[in-house]
Parts: sequence; C-alpha cells; structure tokens
Amino acid sequence: MGNLFLRLAVVYAVLGVTLGIVMAANHDYTFRPVHAHLNLLGWASMALFGLWYRSAPAAGETRLAKAHFWLHNIAFPIQMITLTMFVDGNTSVEPILALASVVIGIGFVCFAINLWKHTGR
Repeated sequence: MGNLFLRLAVVYAVLGVTLGIVMAANHDYTFRPVHAHLNLLGWASMALFGLWYRSAPAAGETRLAKAHFWLHNIAFPIQMITLTMFVDGNTSVEPILALASVVIGIGFVCFAINLWKHTGR
C-alpha cells in the first residue's frame, strides 16, 4: 500500500507544482486553494501515508489501509475538480465538494485507527 500512496503522491506533486508555475506565469492566483490542496492533501499527506505504510507493512495490508487508499483516491480527484469549479464561480457543486471532503476525512480516520493499532505503546 505504501508504494501506491507514494506513486500517486508524486503525481499530485507534479500537478500542484505545474499549477503553481502556471499561476505565477499568468499572475493569476485565483486557483491557489486548489494548488494548496493538491500540495497538502495530494503530495504531503499521501507521501507521509506512503512512508508510514512502508515502515509498517503489516498495517498496509489491512482492510483499513485499503479503505483509506480507496476513499482518499476516489474522493480527492472529485474534490479537486469541484473545488476548481467552485473557485471559478460554480457554486452549485458545493454539495459534491462537501461530500468529497467528508469522504477524505473518513479516510483520514481509517488511517488514524490503523496507525494507533499498529504502533507501540
């Protein structure tokens, strides 16, 4: 599971950096919330998840880890697309954006439970 998180983290890092470069080149920072989320929830969080799962391989084989992976990686692209639309003025996507955010939060809870179960006292 760790390697999957790490590979996708790098994809999100490339997307986040690319968006940052495009915004800087155009002097238009409208999508900075998308840039921030790509870098924090996509790159940083997923890289940390991946590194932790690599350091605790038994935890990476659990149903919690698989649920965490799929919840995060299905909801996160939806969140980024709807956040982009929302920032661009399409407020009708807010319920979908909110739902995707909640699903990501549930994935984080799966990670937290898994970490607590697989770390020493």
